[in-house]
Amino acid sequence: MTDRPPPAAHPSIWRTLRHPAFRGLWWASGLYFIANAMHTMAAAWMMVELSGSSFLAALVQTAVFLPMFMLALPAGVLADTTDRQRLILSALAVQAVAVLLLAALLLTGWAGPPTILALTFVAGCCTAVLSPAWNSAVGEILPRDELPQAIVAMSIAYNAARALGPTLAGAVYGLAKLWAGGDEAPPGPATHQAGLVGGGTVMALALAGTLVLGWAMLRWPPRPHPPSRLPPERLWGGTLAGLRYARHSELILAQLVRTAAYGAAGSALWALLPAIGAQRLGLGAAGYGLLMGCLGTGAVAAGLVLGRVRQHLGLERLVALAGVVFAGAMLISALSRWALPVYVALVLAGAAWMSVMSTFNTATQTSAPVWVRSRATAMHVLSALGSFALGSAFWGAMAGILGLPSALCAAAALMLAGLLLARRFPLRMGVATEVTQAPFTDLLVADEPDPEAGPVAVEVIYRIRPEAAESFLAVAQQLRAPRHRDGATFWRLYRDLDDRSRYVERFIVQRWVDYLHQRARATLADQALEEELRAYLAPGEAVETRHYLAER
Repeated sequence: MTDRPPPAAHPSIWRTLRHPAFRGLWWASGLYFIANAMHTMAAAWMMVELSGSSFLAALVQTAVFLPMFMLALPAGVLADTTDRQRLILSALAVQAVAVLLLAALLLTGWAGPPTILALTFVAGCCTAVLSPAWNSAVGEILPRDELPQAIVAMSIAYNAARALGPTLAGAVYGLAKLWAGGDEAPPGPATHQAGLVGGGTVMALALAGTLVLGWAMLRWPPRPHPPSRLPPERLWGGTLAGLRYARHSELILAQLVRTAAYGAAGSALWALLPAIGAQRLGLGAAGYGLLMGCLGTGAVAAGLVLGRVRQHLGLERLVALAGVVFAGAMLISALSRWALPVYVALVLAGAAWMSVMSTFNTATQTSAPVWVRSRATAMHVLSALGSFALGSAFWGAMAGILGLPSALCAAAALMLAGLLLARRFPLRMGVATEVTQAPFTDLLVADEPDPEAGPVAVEVIYRIRPEAAESFLAVAQQLRAPRHRDGATFWRLYRDLDDRSRYVERFIVQRWVDYLHQRARATLADQALEEELRAYLAPGEAVETRHYLAER
């Protein structure tokens, strides 16, 4: 199957911004991203000013990202099974209270390092909880063929906020320092108080961004989940269902593996960038900021043209080209002691990173049906952040053992080797029939069991034309993945030894309600596969389904 995406009439992000609801949420989300970036920068800077500890300052990043590891998948389950507007607004309300409390404590001089870390962790938990619901809600605003550009537009807002937020926070601190007596003022109570005032002011501005996103959710609420007569999934069961879906969906699994591989190799450049600036180029803090700015500039610039480039190249060619560019940027950063080539290479690296990560995210969201889309998005985040965090630690250790240039060269080689994964895990976007659920039909059984009863064994019996056996088996084997993906813990196809024309498909689900959910999750593509199997039936025969409930 070709890796080119379906033709898009308007591959430009500007087309998506013509939709009032998406445009409003885009602006609100951008302000929220800026607010979070300001909060993170202010918290890290306050840790340095209050404690002088670089370790405590680094813990701020842990407080921000650790909740994503802890809560992303459970939050995805909640987003798929509960009212998304209520979930988002509840998380924003808690975050607003935490940020307001932190601002008040800083302005009154009562906040210390433990308080800053604790309240930053609470805010990070809120962001982790609302992110899957927000991602899936925003993705449903636009027509399906405009979803890729919507994701690119949001990525542009996020990357721009990563550069703009710390800059604004730094300006607020600068004004607070001027108020305390200027840059030449000696350390003392006045400058200490100015730092607290600056931190409190930044937190107050961050609060405004949180409130704006809450207003946008009220103004443009998420689309309600389709009505269902089945009981909702529980948190643990829903988590297992999401993991099972990813394991048995070739599309989702390929995207998660490719995301993790790219993030693990590419994390070397991000993690070692401060060392590149200091050790290879002899730059100070301002120079390091410029290096980061080059990455952000490249990411934003790529977003403006990514739709047309992706449409022209296709997914695999785009990812391969971006992988080569990013590997080249790492080699230049490893070997050059002249700043200008590194600056240019980092602009290209930022564009490559944006192109690949946005493409993986788009492929994930377009390949998951509605019932599991938030969980698929959450698993994409886990793959990206998990590989990034572990890779950063690994490459930092390798730089200490092998030296900075050797570590970056090894990471570049790993990035190029990762392109070979395209053979085993091909990348493509799902088509509409693969994510559209088929109409749910009532199941009539003589003795309806309790929803929690189980395990349940299901037999589907086919009596086929003898000459069609090989063709039938080739098609029937394709049922394995969707049965497992939607809930089965066991699947196998049997041939009757007394009747060579009779085949029995048998699978097991844990509970009766799980079987009902499995039936409801069948897609139009699954339905077409079952119709194809019926074409091999012997004349006058029909598919027979039997259900068995375990008694012992």
